[in-house]
Amino acid sequence: MTLLASLRTLVSVGLGLKRLLDLGRAPAPGAADAQTLELLRRAGEARQAGRPEEAGTLYRQILQSRKTHLGALRGLRDLAAAAGRWSQALETQRRIMGAVGSSERSPETEWLAVLHYELGRAELSGGHASAALPHLKNAVRADRHFLPAALAVGDAHEMLGEHREAVRAWERAAEIHGALPLLARLERAYRQDGRPTRMIALYREALEKAPDDLALAVALGRVFFELEMLDEAADQLEKVEVRAPDLPVVHAFLGAVFERRGQMREAFEEYRRALRLGHAFDWPHRCDACGAATPVWQDRCPACRRWNTLRPARP
Repeated sequence: MTLLASLRTLVSVGLGLKRLLDLGRAPAPGAADAQTLELLRRAGEARQAGRPEEAGTLYRQILQSRKTHLGALRGLRDLAAAAGRWSQALETQRRIMGAVGSSERSPETEWLAVLHYELGRAELSGGHASAALPHLKNAVRADRHFLPAALAVGDAHEMLGEHREAVRAWERAAEIHGALPLLARLERAYRQDGRPTRMIALYREALEKAPDDLALAVALGRVFFELEMLDEAADQLEKVEVRAPDLPVVHAFLGAVFERRGQMREAFEEYRRALRLGHAFDWPHRCDACGAATPVWQDRCPACRRWNTLRPARP
């Protein structure tokens, strides 16, 4: 046998062995054959047509032979979440976490945070703060950037009468988030504890991390005003006015500052400008995912129903 013929024989034997090994090897979690693809297609059509039970049956049929198929698992999770069956969704999400590769863990850990948060929020709504805390803390552990859970951990401690623990939870979160809803809770707590200088430092520290955030700049001006530091309030708000002259909230606060000073002509002028520019005195927010606008922060976008996507809107 020639050398070339020997090489061909070895290659043929090697390919044959590879085919035999491949037959015995489990398919990758996301892989799909023709039958699986057809079941996925039918499940998707059933969901779009408003037949979630049929879709669930098809996803479970896939999982009978492919226990870690990510498409089917995610489909079941989404169906459970859409129906508010958070415990079921969480159980499915844990199966997903066991099947995904490391590159996919970021979006999946966000889902883990969402589901723990919803379970905790349901307990809070029922007045069961002790039962809510483990879920809310698990949500923060899963995704420390998940603001709704960070807020709710402190809220649960407050419901239990654990004021110091609530403040500690919000302060830990503030090291990561400079979000207005979180800072507002801390501001309220510091006011309650008689710590006005900490209120000021709170917003100054946040502004150092995000100097272009006008919402934080306005909030600092408001705190100065509420603490009767009128010169500081006017200076801070006028700096914001230079950058964003058409914000009604800025002119409303400037009017209040001038009124406190007894400068009634200037106060009325600022009030007129505020009324002319609009009537919204809460800072508007916009969804990072779909772009929908909302007048105040919420834990979930009212348009696309995504969690933790609302950010202060830029003028």
